[in-house]
Amino acid sequence: MSDKSSEVKLDRMDRRILAMLQADASLTNLELAERVGLSPSPCLRRVKALEEAGVIERRVTILDRKKLGLSLTVIILIGMDRHTPERFERFEAEVATLDEVLECYLITGQEADYMLKVVVPDMDAYHDFLLHRVTRIPGVSGVHSSFVLRRVQDRSALPLDYLRESAAT
Repeated sequence: MSDKSSEVKLDRMDRRILAMLQADASLTNLELAERVGLSPSPCLRRVKALEEAGVIERRVTILDRKKLGLSLTVIILIGMDRHTPERFERFEAEVATLDEVLECYLITGQEADYMLKVVVPDMDAYHDFLLHRVTRIPGVSGVHSSFVLRRVQDRSALPLDYLRESAAT
């Protein structure tokens, strides 16, 4: 269930700007303005407003994992020994320091409490990461690893078609 009170109302132009930036965050303001059909000043004002509203959290560059020698992706399900706020806070703080962890979710519906998406060079690096770092986090009581054979879909762009338009379109 979503929190409707925190949703930001966007018009058609805002959605176009967001779609363009999700596809290529390196666009200059001039390029973006041309692609969405605005002049540069109003385009920049809209982007700044989207940033200030927290709709645009940050802009990133996506690197090719394999070209960098990071070819092993692992999904790790982690069980905790106790379900206390302190245990979860400590685990989450420790995981936040691990650069190999790309995503970490507190989950339900599994025999696990957390799901991590991890990227490492190879099985030896994963073995070291698991035994010397993950399993040493206080509270970790169980680990189940699944190895990604192939990335079928891996995107960062959100589906903007679900956004409701504001009256000013």
